[in-house]
Amino acid sequence: MSLPPLADQVRADLFTHLAAMEKAGLPPDKSFSLLRLPGNLQARVVALRKLLGRGVDIPTAGSQSGLFSELETNLLHAAFNAGSPELTYKRMATRYAHKARQASLIKSRMAMPLVVLFIALAVQPLPALVAGTLTASGYLLSIMRPFVLLAGGVFVYKFIATRLFNMTAKPTPIQVGLSTLLTRIPLFGPMLVRRNVRDFYENLALMLEAGLPMLDALPKAVNTVSLCVIRADFSRLQSMMAQGMTLAQAVGNLHYQGKYPVQSFAQTGEGSGSLPEMLLRFADGESEAVAQFQVQVAEWLPRLLYGMVMLWMAYQLLHQHII
Repeated sequence: MSLPPLADQVRADLFTHLAAMEKAGLPPDKSFSLLRLPGNLQARVVALRKLLGRGVDIPTAGSQSGLFSELETNLLHAAFNAGSPELTYKRMATRYAHKARQASLIKSRMAMPLVVLFIALAVQPLPALVAGTLTASGYLLSIMRPFVLLAGGVFVYKFIATRLFNMTAKPTPIQVGLSTLLTRIPLFGPMLVRRNVRDFYENLALMLEAGLPMLDALPKAVNTVSLCVIRADFSRLQSMMAQGMTLAQAVGNLHYQGKYPVQSFAQTGEGSGSLPEMLLRFADGESEAVAQFQVQVAEWLPRLLYGMVMLWMAYQLLHQHII
């Protein structure tokens, strides 16, 4: 049974610890013996240490114990084969810390509007409760109903997203159609494409930097792309490069290139022998653009929610007055 993936902040803490221990020169068993994860996640560390005791290598043990994802396992295999995994640990720690900060920003910005909504829901039916025209159970139901509907919407979204972004199975026509539709949504569609393109080049660069050959790294990087239509587009790169094209030439034939094509970065990197560095530079620029978009979303979502709450309260007051 596959274990659920670790949260981004937990991953950031995990790789920060491993990078520090690697820099200090501690042996793997000692490093993992000092690792502390929250709650029942510590059981995964215990399982990993048992595997290490049986002679299993760190990437494989991390994968089997549920600490490392498939991408992380591939990266670490390449890093250990090339020498020290310290740089890879640092890269992953920085990456997940950034993702955790962005998610935390959106959650913190949404907390106050939800509090305002709860207060509005609690105050609006109070006169009816005091007058005796509304029972206590009815009062509680009127408060909780919107939150139950909201929770149901989140559940449905996660249910659909889990199947839409399933990267292990062959995509169905419905998945292809929905993925294509998502890429065409104004504002959000282009940014979703940009984020998927960024993920591909960032993961490809990390694997190349860790020492994985290009033709081995390409399919592994493609498998980290979440939208199946973009994944299918990028999967053509391997055959084009196997026929003798450079990466800069091959990416020019892709449909999904993002807002700023990577060709100039790839051409410079291939010409100077610094392809991983140039791809990471491109990915860093795209990450900054995605982060700025997420900050704007975090600023505007609460305003939209505030507006919806105010409209709802105005409607309720007018409705009661008319009645």
